Amino acid sequence: MIEQQVKVFADTPEWLHTDTLVPYPDALAFMEQRVAEIRQGIAPECIWLLEHPPLYTAGTSANAEDLLDSRFPVYEAGRGGQYTYHGPGQRVAYVMLDLKRRGPDVRCYVHNLEEWIIRTLAKFNVEGERRAGRVGIWIDRGSDAQGQRREDKIAAIGVRVRRWVTYHGISINLEPDLTHFEGIVPCGIREHGVTSLVDLGLPVTLQDLDAALKLSFEEVFGGSDGN
Repeated sequence: MIEQQVKVFADTPEWLHTDTLVPYPDALAFMEQRVAEIRQGIAPECIWLLEHPPLYTAGTSANAEDLLDSRFPVYEAGRGGQYTYHGPGQRVAYVMLDLKRRGPDVRCYVHNLEEWIIRTLAKFNVEGERRAGRVGIWIDRGSDAQGQRREDKIAAIGVRVRRWVTYHGISINLEPDLTHFEGIVPCGIREHGVTSLVDLGLPVTLQDLDAALKLSFEEVFGGSDGN
């Protein structure tokens, strides 16, 4: 048997960008292969920026009653969490990092994903917030005419870790069709809505968002040694 040589890669992950809509099964297959290669030490860490055609994904905690209308294909994602929507106008970032190198702490990793989103939104003067007991990043929309507080979700997080290599990742709503979320109870939360950067009145492009994501990633994650 010929032993496969382990390579030494730079601390900065490889950034991939796909302009066409990526079918969900193709994305899963790519991540599975890349995670295996990272674990074997034969491929660098990777951040993959893409969009999907309209679809719903079910995480490992998904409840069947939260699928209200299967108007789009539904896929078992294998990640944590419940139902979520992906579609055009939403930036998906699949994050394949080696936590053995960066620190084997999943809770810290999820916190850093949240911070990455928060800092990215801040570059457009949007204040994204964490909420105890809720996954994702939220926008405080103030009080409505009846004095009820409104909060909308702008970004989702779903992760899976295999032998300390991460995959799946985050999604940020830039300009998706928000009515597409009506087919599910996003992340099992019925009392709040969803929003997007364009819904908030911001003329942000995917190119703008990608640039902010890359800059904020460096601020939060740094190199593989956490510096």
